[in-house]
Amino acid sequence: MNASERHNVTVTGRPDGQAMIFAHGFGCDQNMWRFVAPAFEDDFRVVVFDYAGAGDADPTAYDAERHGSLDGYAADVVEISRELGVKAGVFVGHSVSSMIGVLADRADPELFEKLVLVSPSPRYIDDEGYVGGFTESDIRELLDSLDSNYLGWSSVMAPVIMGNPDRPELGAELTASFCRTDPAVARRFAEVTFLSDNRADLATVQTPSLVLQCSDDAIAPVSVGEYVAHTMPNGSLVMLDATGHCPNLSAPEATVDAIAAFVRR
Repeated sequence: MNASERHNVTVTGRPDGQAMIFAHGFGCDQNMWRFVAPAFEDDFRVVVFDYAGAGDADPTAYDAERHGSLDGYAADVVEISRELGVKAGVFVGHSVSSMIGVLADRADPELFEKLVLVSPSPRYIDDEGYVGGFTESDIRELLDSLDSNYLGWSSVMAPVIMGNPDRPELGAELTASFCRTDPAVARRFAEVTFLSDNRADLATVQTPSLVLQCSDDAIAPVSVGEYVAHTMPNGSLVMLDATGHCPNLSAPEATVDAIAAFVRR
């Protein structure tokens, strides 16, 4: 089984166009890009996929050792991209996929000529001189809660992550997405995500990178987006007219406009 089959890869748009790869965040799948990715099909070869353990990826794709760090997920992105013949493409990553994209770019700098990091965070836990938004005890409590009652955790946390309480249907969609994920895989991916520290990797990326940041993001506050953009040698920051952590669902038009302005210039 090749990488495209393992990761349920879907390719649309211009067959001869520049590749644009959309990567989903924790607890999600490629469906989370349905309001954004199609906007680029006239000009790009659009690629969406499911990470190991997510969506309709082959169940055998998940390997506890390989996926015990974000480098394993980055290796999957590199493998998919090489199999599709991607050169000088565009990588669009949401949430944890932002850092996965940074790691993939470092592993093979020829793959992408631009990175779009949507609601990124290189470290979720506060550190001296750095505000990640959580204390270590916050994260440990989050992981313990996830461990003891995954469905209950999902129903509480998904609406918080989504934000936009005036639009409860968005939180309900994210809750449903979380609940479709295997709890054991979700717990391990959450630990890999929330205990990661990729701050040192940011300065190594020479690829032009766009950070898209929302206000009132419970997972990646504005200060984190500013940190990412300022630390990357060729980073820039756009504040979206949007709230919460998932503008690909809550503000797709603003997300499309910001990405288009970046990739088409």
